Amino acid sequence: MKLSKEQGQVNKKEIYEHLANIYLDASLKSSKKRNKFSAYPKKVQLLFLSGLLMVLGTGSFIAYSGFTHPDRPGQIALYLHHNTAKINFNFDPATKEMFSINLKNLNLANYNALGFTVRKTNPSDVISLRVEFTNSFNEKSEFYIKDIPNKWTDHKINLSRFGRKEYWSQMKELSFTIEQWNAREKSGIVYLDNIRVLK
Repeated sequence: MKLSKEQGQVNKKEIYEHLANIYLDASLKSSKKRNKFSAYPKKVQLLFLSGLLMVLGTGSFIAYSGFTHPDRPGQIALYLHHNTAKINFNFDPATKEMFSINLKNLNLANYNALGFTVRKTNPSDVISLRVEFTNSFNEKSEFYIKDIPNKWTDHKINLSRFGRKEYWSQMKELSFTIEQWNAREKSGIVYLDNIRVLK
């Protein structure tokens, strides 16, 4: 039987609360002394333990699934990377530098767009960024962002601009690349943030 997203979230919440209650009851019965943690009200303890269980029970980028994008209420975003990424390129002798994310055969078939923010550090440089998806069959599809600005700018690229819809069922990697022939200067830094796919 398949549960709806709302039912799944309710069940998870009930499980976490149940586990927290069992833990608290057992620890209170086994110890007559009240430690610093048990000095807090039971509701605060439950919240803390539920949050801890949720953090420990999730892994890698999947922990960010289901977040609503703050600028687009109601739009579901799956965050693929939770820190600011840095591409520090130096084309002597390298010809390209990249930042990549292992997607672990993630199914993106139900997502519509890739979103991210980007900026360069050198205002006088002219840089294009190659954004590339690779699936589990090593099929690649790319899209170029031309003339990256030197202030944070949000981009949203429809996934249909990368390739066919069936392409997205087992995704291996997402990469962002600066190539020597797509940058005026030989060295520089490009930052990426809020890398996500959107429904």
